[in-house]
Amino acid sequence: MRLAIDAMGGDHAPKEIVLGAMDAISQIENLHITLIGDENKIKEYLTNEKNIDIIHTDVVITSDDEPVRAVRRKKNASLVLMAQEVKDKKADACISAGNTGALMSAGLFVVGRIPGIDRPALSPTLPTIDGNGFLLLDVGANVDAKPNHLVQYAVMGSIYVEKVRSIKNPTVGLLNVGTEDGKGNDLTRKAFLQMKEAPINFIGNVEARDILSGAADVVVTDGFSGNVALKTIEGTAMTMFSMLKETFMASMKTKLAAGMIKNDLKGLKRKLDYSEYGGAGLFGLSAPVIKAHGSSNRRAIFSAIKQACHMVEHNVTDTIKTTVESIEFEKE
Repeated sequence: MRLAIDAMGGDHAPKEIVLGAMDAISQIENLHITLIGDENKIKEYLTNEKNIDIIHTDVVITSDDEPVRAVRRKKNASLVLMAQEVKDKKADACISAGNTGALMSAGLFVVGRIPGIDRPALSPTLPTIDGNGFLLLDVGANVDAKPNHLVQYAVMGSIYVEKVRSIKNPTVGLLNVGTEDGKGNDLTRKAFLQMKEAPINFIGNVEARDILSGAADVVVTDGFSGNVALKTIEGTAMTMFSMLKETFMASMKTKLAAGMIKNDLKGLKRKLDYSEYGGAGLFGLSAPVIKAHGSSNRRAIFSAIKQACHMVEHNVTDTIKTTVESIEFEKE
């Protein structure tokens, strides 16, 4: 299996990307990784070159670049060359922790969509109380959506969760303002009716307050609402840990209490750690494309690599393509 990785994308590139790649090579059999980026900077951290190649480029797409323009103008950027490796069949999948918009643009313009998929969806796996997690899509690939787009998201998400996360007949919920049938706006009401006819285990509407409790294995929404939900969850988790730390450091008594439950707090933090779940898959493209978190450390990169390997091994893209071909999506 061959993966292409943007070594220059992310807050801690290239160090954490290189370290994560070396961890993956040492633990995953028959894996070959191509790192794309500044060769001199990559080699500062590359202590084991087994099954790791480098494609040199000193062109980088930054967070300040306008995504579409950057992908079209910076043809030799590490992120674009990474996507080109997939398009040229030199890699089975690709990973970047860089500019999200640029990765989506490269995915569309370079890697290409699966025939029949109108719009790809950005799809992270988020933690739940029981530790199983749930897939949320879309979280920002498309701010606006039509009902048939949400149905496509549901199908793609269901296939991914079943194939990669080994959850049989995963439940699919539609994010809404209430659980009753007929709730929501025009988009959700129409999507609800279409999802009932789709080849998925659709359980109806779910509310945002219930998704971290495991209300559904797959939660579907438009990119605007999904991004708001994602950022709210991330912000709440950060705030809660900050408040806990402040409370435990308030006095000698609370500091002693913190010492007694230190391991339990670490376990809780791991449960909420994004690095445990890999990155956000950009579903609907003709090959697996993974968006790793911008602040990814080596562990998160390793998880994203495992995620990409699972998608390739379980033929997620081909299964989505075959399923989509058998469905006649209602157009608006």
